[in-house]
Amino acid sequence: MQLGSFQLTDLLMKMYDNSAEAIFFFNSEGQVIAMNESAKLILDSDVLSRMVEGETNAFCMSCQGYTNEQDLITCKSCYLVSPKNDFSSFQVYLNTRGKGIMPYTASFQTIDEENGIRVFMLRDLTKQFKTQVELNEKTMTQSVIKAQEDERKRISRELHDSVAQEMLSTLVDLRVLKYMDINEEVLKKIQQTEGSLMRLLEDIRFLSVELRPATLDDLGLEAAFRTHFKWIEKNYGAVIEFTAELQAKRYEDELETVVYRVCQEAVFNAVKYAGVDVITVRLFEESGQLNLSVSDNGAGFELNSRTASGTGLGLYGMRERAELVDGQLSIQTEVGRGTTVYLKIPLKTTVVKEGE
Repeated sequence: MQLGSFQLTDLLMKMYDNSAEAIFFFNSEGQVIAMNESAKLILDSDVLSRMVEGETNAFCMSCQGYTNEQDLITCKSCYLVSPKNDFSSFQVYLNTRGKGIMPYTASFQTIDEENGIRVFMLRDLTKQFKTQVELNEKTMTQSVIKAQEDERKRISRELHDSVAQEMLSTLVDLRVLKYMDINEEVLKKIQQTEGSLMRLLEDIRFLSVELRPATLDDLGLEAAFRTHFKWIEKNYGAVIEFTAELQAKRYEDELETVVYRVCQEAVFNAVKYAGVDVITVRLFEESGQLNLSVSDNGAGFELNSRTASGTGLGLYGMRERAELVDGQLSIQTEVGRGTTVYLKIPLKTTVVKEGE
């Protein structure tokens, strides 16, 4: 399809008038001979008035420099002074009206060689920079949490496979001593030492599980939850009513870790602060999402209160972990009416893996 010269001119004028990009036209003397409304909006009023008056290089009052191969911000070999260099795409910093110094992606090209007319086009990079910063923060957080979990796993395995085994070996040696010809005082001391070692061994096993339960890596969420809840019931006396509707399905390691840690934190908060004997946990899939709910009918709390029980980092940590897998964490609570923590994570077709 070919457009007539009138139609093309009309379209170009509409683009010039309505474009979100700032467009400037310079002559060979460095004067701005035309600019669209978007360009006028980013300039300080003093700079704008000097441009309108035809002051040469008035634009330099706004420009803070551009990025080249050597420097982040420089005025060397300026695009206004050296237009024959390749300035088809580069980054420039402008001191803008009401926003301070802002980054823009720019294009500076000669469109009329005979008359030395050049066009300068700017696109605001603020949104792209913000997106990039958020992505970098998320990637960094993912890396930190992955490193934490890997180190937890390493220490957990070391405690279980090395320290705990050495403890068991020492216990066996002590039990052998009990059957040797020794006096009552020595036997009593051996029995006391055996009891201390048994308690220490139990503590080591607990630390190993808390750092990183082997069942989570080997058998998945359901098995890890059941093991953890048994320990909660044994040591705190709270009853965990657990319902799982996954048919032992497995998921990506990061997703399983997030769900486990969020549930662990929510259950511990309920045990410590809710003042209840029964906590309800449900794990299920629905509408393409993996769902977790942890609820109690206990004390509840002021969700927006500045004075949080405990460290005050639990809720923040749960939300941060949920965001790593594009999950959504919500909390419903009211003083005297209990608390429910909801976690919803969208599932991709590549997320689910075969059970072992």
